Amino acid sequence: MCSTFSLVFFSFTSLFSLFSLLIFIIRLRPWCNCHICRSFLTSSWSGSFDNLCDWYTHLLKKSLSGTIHVHVLGNIITANPENVEHIINTNFHNYPKGKLFTTILGDLLGRGIFNVDGNGWRFQRKMASLELGSVSVRSYALEIVSSEIQSRLIPLLASVAGNEGENGVVDLQDLFRRFSFDNICKFSFGLDPGCLQLSLPISDFAVAFDLASKLSAERAMTSSPIVWKIKRFFNLGSERQLKEAVKMVDNLAKSMIKQRREMGTFSTQKDLLSRFMANMDDDQYLRDIVVSFLLAGRDTISSGLTSLFYLLAKHPEVKREIREEMDQVMGPTREGLATASFDQMREMHYLHAVLYETMRLYPPIQFDSKFCQEDDVLPDGTFVRSGTRVTYHQYAMGRMESIWGSDCLDFKPDRWLKKGLFSPESPYKYPIFQGGERVCLGKELAVMEMKCVAVALVRRFDIQILEPERRPQFVPGLTATVRGGLPVRIEEREG
Repeated sequence: MCSTFSLVFFSFTSLFSLFSLLIFIIRLRPWCNCHICRSFLTSSWSGSFDNLCDWYTHLLKKSLSGTIHVHVLGNIITANPENVEHIINTNFHNYPKGKLFTTILGDLLGRGIFNVDGNGWRFQRKMASLELGSVSVRSYALEIVSSEIQSRLIPLLASVAGNEGENGVVDLQDLFRRFSFDNICKFSFGLDPGCLQLSLPISDFAVAFDLASKLSAERAMTSSPIVWKIKRFFNLGSERQLKEAVKMVDNLAKSMIKQRREMGTFSTQKDLLSRFMANMDDDQYLRDIVVSFLLAGRDTISSGLTSLFYLLAKHPEVKREIREEMDQVMGPTREGLATASFDQMREMHYLHAVLYETMRLYPPIQFDSKFCQEDDVLPDGTFVRSGTRVTYHQYAMGRMESIWGSDCLDFKPDRWLKKGLFSPESPYKYPIFQGGERVCLGKELAVMEMKCVAVALVRRFDIQILEPERRPQFVPGLTATVRGGLPVRIEEREG
């Protein structure tokens, strides 16, 4: 009797699983033979384009509405500013992150602000808004960044400046990732991993965090979520690696929280963890919130800085104008002035324009996706069925003539200036920091950090990339990472 029941139960479970898989496959429409789906499934696009984002840009430019549908992914992709405004502002509540997205990043981010919707998101956003908007927090962030620049970044670059052969080549992307990780760990945890010390030590925590981010992003690229879920269930391959990497991140975060609780000094500390601990007792929730800030504050900054120095090396005339502005604001001498003050940075309108123009062409986050809750129609007439993934593509938007004009592919910081003053564009035309209710709370801190680095390095060094004609190829991931890094040579400026 028992064996008969087990056989029936196993048979029912197997048939139900097969039926669920069949329904999933039917919804994906893998047999779709349209040109876009066929090119995607066969990867034939890679014969003409270096990056998937460049292929999407090509397709969106050809589309009269600036919108395409990749049926096999159940994904509508748009570069239409009116659609973007509809998705992230006008009809915001119909386009949450969605369960699929939160499941993919759930092991790493948990219930952190970038991985939740509804009340959980509103609570964290309100709390983060109060903290990140305060003058004391901004001053603390500037203090951390300035210290890292003066005590580590500049000495490290100076140590290789002028060296011949391989000893004179450094991967600038790697240095910026180390720099950003040190900063965000100090700012979030009050922890200094020391990644940018002269010996360039390997941090187990940084390696684990990198691996967890990479493997989480790869989940989104599998042909079906069933694939990675089965691997997770049986603890196989990449899912086993992800589990181990997340465990290391968890252990550090939890040990920091426990130590702070035992010391009872969190109310007097300046880092984000301490500030949040003053308002909540749920340690797992604290871990999720702070790890989310680590992800946002590390990779986006390093990506933006890598793109900035790549473009400056290709456009020496822009670098000259930045230096002229710095001399006007800070004075011509470079003695003892590694970084600028808040007031000085506010006066650097051209540098601000350069950063925005850099992120227009090379956004740190190349696209963002939401999931439609109820059937909807976008402003361009595109019908969106409930459950459909809807993506607005920042990388493609920066390359659309319909948005930026015939010179959209040119690096022209002046497009952001009116009578010498920085003039922002609509966040729906330029959604690098999102817009509407989910506009990035760390926007000002991020721009401040990139400005600090630009001032310090452009003022003191000449940085030349080894392969100036090579176009960036990006590694698939949550943020834009250049495959092979950015090898450069460093020279100290004279005078």
